[in-house]
Amino acid sequence: MTVTDILPVPAWRDDLPLEYAALVERLEPLLPCLEVPMHLPWIDAINALKQQRGAVIMAHSYQSPEIFHGVADITGDSLGLAQAAADCDAELIVVCGVHFMAESAKILAPGKTVLIPDLEAGCSLASSITAADVLALRAQHPGVPVVSYANTSAAVKAESDVICTSANAVQVVESLGVPKVIFLPDEFLGRHVAGQTDVELVLWHGRCEVHEKFTAQQARHAREQFDAKLVAHPECPPQVLAEADFVGSTTAMGKWLEREKPARVAMITECSMADNLRAQFPTTQFIKPCNLCPHMQRITLQNIYACLRDLQHAIEIPADVSARARAALQRMLAVGRRESV
Repeated sequence: MTVTDILPVPAWRDDLPLEYAALVERLEPLLPCLEVPMHLPWIDAINALKQQRGAVIMAHSYQSPEIFHGVADITGDSLGLAQAAADCDAELIVVCGVHFMAESAKILAPGKTVLIPDLEAGCSLASSITAADVLALRAQHPGVPVVSYANTSAAVKAESDVICTSANAVQVVESLGVPKVIFLPDEFLGRHVAGQTDVELVLWHGRCEVHEKFTAQQARHAREQFDAKLVAHPECPPQVLAEADFVGSTTAMGKWLEREKPARVAMITECSMADNLRAQFPTTQFIKPCNLCPHMQRITLQNIYACLRDLQHAIEIPADVSARARAALQRMLAVGRRESV
């Protein structure tokens, strides 16, 4: 049974296209045009319920356009959303992203209610390693500090010395001032970082199920067939990164596009991000050798509405775990974002 089986469909009003004219104009180039009218009643109902609840909706850049542009108050990468959760005035936050992102928001805003529309929206990286694995690695490498990627559970963050994102991983690793660190869990991001620092990295073998699928052949095809610039996320395999014109985080990709303004670009990352950036850069043609994240796709307008209506799927983290994870995140925030774009 799906959410739409148990939720009444919000009523259509003939004035919706006029009321949401600006949004319709933005969405129609990004979605099949017949989809947009189907989304409008849900968008309208969510916006009304959001106002009644005094809630803030946050959406990751990998969310589909009807969510990213239609109902989100705050958009960005996982770190940006977590920081926004701590900084915003709202006491009720809906995180449209995957589970570790909602946990990070709760860790940095422990006194607020943080909801996620679908508890099953996971992450292959986060599920690739456990807190027990971190403790075992510490035993194998006594005294070596642990740097964990943000794409990890609260329990793993709690066993880490410091967290990093793809934007500041090199800086975080070097900030520890040690010759060797344990870097978790993304193997490909770890290899990318290792190529930019003299610090020795002990790597785990976690991989993003979206980014690991890309191949160097796909990247070369996009360049040769479409004369496209290649922009890749560092979670991609090394052979793909070697083909790219730019390698960077979710946020850095957008900044690169703003600076370079390429005629054609292939975004070698999650597909919805390219859709959302097309609205920001209408003069750039986006070639799409991209893959959809099945976990991000679990978030829909329908379950966002149900989440707000029933105040369901609240994120709860044990206090001791939250406190230790918060300390690791705060050590990262002290380093900040220093990625070269």
